Amino acid sequence: MTFIVGLILTIGSILGGYVALGGHLYVLWQPYEFIIILGSAIGSFFVANPMKVVKDTGTGIMEAIREATPKPQEYLDLLALLYGLMKELRSKSRTEMETHVDNPEESAIFKGYPAILKDHALMHFICDYARLIVIGNARTHEIEALMDEEIQTIGRDKLKVYYAMLGISDGLPALGIVAAVLGVIHAMGALNESPEVLGHLIGAALVGTFAGIFFSYGFFGPLATKIKSVREKKVRRYVIIKQTLLAFMNGAMPQVALEHGRKTISAYERPTINQVEEETMNHGAAARAA
Repeated sequence: MTFIVGLILTIGSILGGYVALGGHLYVLWQPYEFIIILGSAIGSFFVANPMKVVKDTGTGIMEAIREATPKPQEYLDLLALLYGLMKELRSKSRTEMETHVDNPEESAIFKGYPAILKDHALMHFICDYARLIVIGNARTHEIEALMDEEIQTIGRDKLKVYYAMLGISDGLPALGIVAAVLGVIHAMGALNESPEVLGHLIGAALVGTFAGIFFSYGFFGPLATKIKSVREKKVRRYVIIKQTLLAFMNGAMPQVALEHGRKTISAYERPTINQVEEETMNHGAAARAA
């Protein structure tokens, strides 16, 4: 929602100010200038990035527009799942726990959280480290180092879209100049025309410079920043899992271990202790009833 509102304010302010100065909007409509600028930007984007990043860019843009960041309830679900998993780890045998982590789709613990089951990367991250805990021979500092390395890798992969969009944003002003130069070249071929025609051609050329700067700083740059913000919040869930499981491995009770994970959530979305306790108790009661 804020993305749409911000875009409307940006476009409205620029066009509104231009009209207030006495400018004519039809002069700004130069589709061929836009084709030169945006077409070359998209082409350079394909040149610079592998196909996986190209495909993920569409996903990243939609996430940014929809502001698909984890909601408070998603954090509660994640903490409740970890709580249930840690309780089972304390009370069940290795064989019983292996059935949960080896086949989470059929696990009674995971079935209560369908949103997490759909996020295969997050689910496998949980199961992989729960499996290491079940084995029982891993040292905490070794697990922590492994988690840090994996989270850094996940973060780098998630932010490739951000850097790709940033590359487009950085190149657009120069591509706008290219379009403007081509427009001036075209205008130079019409020097024998009337001043009115020549003025229109030069104005059209200058629209290229305007469009390149506007697309860079008014659209693609902010969009890249939005993608980065959304993706970083999604990666934060892995940090929650890391801190919770490490606290549990160091001997903390499940409820205390949850606090280690809860504290890593941004204060803007962090659930209260009471909310976490209520969520874990409710899911525990539901599991026993089932």
